Amino acid sequence: MSQLGLFGGSFNPVHLGHLLVAQAAREECQLDRLFFIPVAQSPFKPDLPLAPALERLRLLRLALAGQSRCELDDQEIVRGGISYSIDTVRDYVRRFPGDEIFYLIGADHVRQLPKWREADELAGLVQFLIIPRPGEVHSPLPKPFRGRPLEGFPLAVSASEIRERVRSGLPIELLVPAAVAEAIRNNRLYL
Repeated sequence: MSQLGLFGGSFNPVHLGHLLVAQAAREECQLDRLFFIPVAQSPFKPDLPLAPALERLRLLRLALAGQSRCELDDQEIVRGGISYSIDTVRDYVRRFPGDEIFYLIGADHVRQLPKWREADELAGLVQFLIIPRPGEVHSPLPKPFRGRPLEGFPLAVSASEIRERVRSGLPIELLVPAAVAEAIRNNRLYL
């Protein structure tokens, strides 16, 4: 039996905080594989302007180059529309029967879990790994959800902060992988 991690998000853009979370999850939970799954559109952030899907996928490919046990899954982008975690989780359960599936979630989303589509089914299919946020107190998972917090490498960096730095002409090289910073600059993303 393998242990799989699912890491969904807008990755708008992917940054070092995402990569550190992935490393912590792989190490702390002995994950065999971790899948980065960029959303087509978040149901909780319907007004968030996203970089084009192909650009976000390209930035993820650059960021994950050479990362062992990390893979990119574009199924939510291919599916289009609003991305619901339950649809993706059902796909993994079907494709990897018998494997243990962990779903990474930011600590700021824990209280919202009961509002997720098909929440009860989702709670039975995966365990949640809670990504710590610097300065936040850990909230316990609501019933019937299972999981635990990651110790991780809490890093106070956000994609919205990176987008704002790009718009302001400030450097982002220490916040994202070098190849991602170069691609953002060359393609004039987030201006």
